[in-house]
Amino acid sequence: MPNEVPSLPEAKDGREDMTEDESKMAAEELAKRLRLLLDVSIAESGEEPTYSQIAAFLQTRGVSLSRSRWTYMVNGHRFVQDRPLFEGLAEYFDVDPEFLAGGADAPMPAKVAAQLDLVRAMRAAKVKSYAARTLGDISPEALQAITRFLDNESNEESAARGPRTVITADGSGGK
Repeated sequence: MPNEVPSLPEAKDGREDMTEDESKMAAEELAKRLRLLLDVSIAESGEEPTYSQIAAFLQTRGVSLSRSRWTYMVNGHRFVQDRPLFEGLAEYFDVDPEFLAGGADAPMPAKVAAQLDLVRAMRAAKVKSYAARTLGDISPEALQAITRFLDNESNEESAARGPRTVITADGSGGK
């Protein structure tokens, strides 16, 4: 292909050489996972972790992270192949390092999947609330039909992802 360049140097983590397109896709996947972890952190604490907080945490573990490197990692501009950095970020976000360092088949951490389910449910609830306010003159039957449709869409997405651990009101977990 005319857009291809010679293979990138072998990754520090032992991955095979990557083409430019593969590197771009890997950078985008890493960015997606980092943004998911940031979203989970926001959901858990109510605040987005700052670059300064993340960099300070990593520094205590002997890992350096420049602001520009963080920016291009989070925005998917360049793929980073730095195992110690992945391990430090995984420790900061309390996930398995393979989630960051692994390929597209790396398993999603349970807490990330649970938070995504919660976000989807909250978005569906906002849509229902908006529809109820906006469509105030709509019949109750039509509102129920909209609710059923949204619930079915949410249930189908959940079923496609497989079983999840549910945290009950008393804090216990179950399937």
